[in-house]
Amino acid sequence: MEKSPATTPTCPLDRGLIKSDEVFQDNCCKREISNLEVYCTNSPNCSHRMTLCRLQDHLQACQFESLRCSNAGCSEILLRKDLQEHLRISCSYRMEPCHYCKHPYTCCQLEEHERYTCPEVEIKCPNKCSQMIKRCMLEDHADQCPEVQTDCVYKKYGCSVRERRAQVQVHEKTALNHHILLVLGSNTKLETLMEILQQEVLLRHKELQERSRQVSGLEEVVRPLAQQVSRCDNTLSAVQRSLEDQRDHISSVQLQLEELSSVFGPGVAREELGQIRASLDALRQQVSVTEGLKDHLGELKETYMRHSRLLSIHTAQLECNEEHFRELESTSYDGKLIWKLRDYRKRKEAGARGQGPCLSSAPFHTGRSGYKMAARAYLNGDGAGRDTHLSLYVVLMRGDFDPLLPWPFRQPVSLSVLDQSGTNNHLTMSFKPDPENTSFHRPGSAAATASAPTNVASGFQCFASHAQLETPKNAIYVRDDTLFVKVKVDTSGLEDL
Repeated sequence: MEKSPATTPTCPLDRGLIKSDEVFQDNCCKREISNLEVYCTNSPNCSHRMTLCRLQDHLQACQFESLRCSNAGCSEILLRKDLQEHLRISCSYRMEPCHYCKHPYTCCQLEEHERYTCPEVEIKCPNKCSQMIKRCMLEDHADQCPEVQTDCVYKKYGCSVRERRAQVQVHEKTALNHHILLVLGSNTKLETLMEILQQEVLLRHKELQERSRQVSGLEEVVRPLAQQVSRCDNTLSAVQRSLEDQRDHISSVQLQLEELSSVFGPGVAREELGQIRASLDALRQQVSVTEGLKDHLGELKETYMRHSRLLSIHTAQLECNEEHFRELESTSYDGKLIWKLRDYRKRKEAGARGQGPCLSSAPFHTGRSGYKMAARAYLNGDGAGRDTHLSLYVVLMRGDFDPLLPWPFRQPVSLSVLDQSGTNNHLTMSFKPDPENTSFHRPGSAAATASAPTNVASGFQCFASHAQLETPKNAIYVRDDTLFVKVKVDTSGLEDL
């Protein structure tokens, strides 16, 4: 059939119009065509002959049909008869297990994986020692490799030797006398420093006693002044009441005088008027005395307020000195803290009611010029450990020597609840700081909170369950309603300023 430019179908013989309702499918002709015998479309490679209706079924199994490789990433097109061998042997994108770690990788990635990333492949030590080490064990090997550069263990006492680990071990054995002298020198410095601290504590104690005496003296001065002010207030109130009564009396007398003047003669009125004037003079004297007492009372009030302000200033200074004195007595400078928590059950119950659940220890330091830190505890738990566990944390605080210290903080920290039975079954958990966590950046820096004197605390929400603390099998952690917490900072690698 042909189509006219108007797209109307016409008969090719007589050019008559063909209507769509007159057209139908000739199934008989279709069956005849379907039963015609044809060659495979992949001839001459394939010599099969079949009826046309069977052609598609044949193509689904024809060994000479072209197919694309089914492995992801592979774009090769092969005959069906070659496809299985390609998938099994020659395809670069087939999955094969690593000979070492047994994880599957594509063949094109397997060699690179084994050469650069496989954790089970043994490689030469990067520090050029003679051992072959699995890639996953390199970090552990570095702690034992004899070729790694390391410091002498007596570095904190002043030994400056830094060599290969094997040489340092020989040095530590052969330089024992020198190391003993360094330790003795360090102990001498510590003893001198302790004497200075003791003298400072004694001076602060004397200063505290002197301030206490000053406060007591001020209280003795202020007490009679307060009593005198109270008496003056009472006197002034009485005088004011008397003055009001006298004013009322004067008004009454004036009214009586006017009445008498209208009834009696001028002589009698003059005599009464003299008496009234004398009474008025006496009242004026009483008013003058009252005003003098009022002025004196004002002066006493000013003196009282001045002494009260001085007393408040001295009291605040005394509290500040007491707090500083307690901090000096309890502060340690060796990276260790033993924290005694009294009233365990009372504080735990208060935490359960939401009344001040967080407890903070006194600050401690990793050295005389080291990091300043403190411990925090939630006896009734915090976060995931609330109502079921003890939560323990460590927090970095703003210190005087922060500009000189390396940041972020990287020293490992261990937290322990001490066994009070003597069997040393302490509960201990440790962590190594994450340099990306702002909790271990310098307090007050841009990464941390610029206005806060401390960072966000880090530690363990579920350090130990309440049952484990209160009813242990082979230990005693709570005795006499008291719990002991120990914090230890690994100070190895830190240099004294």
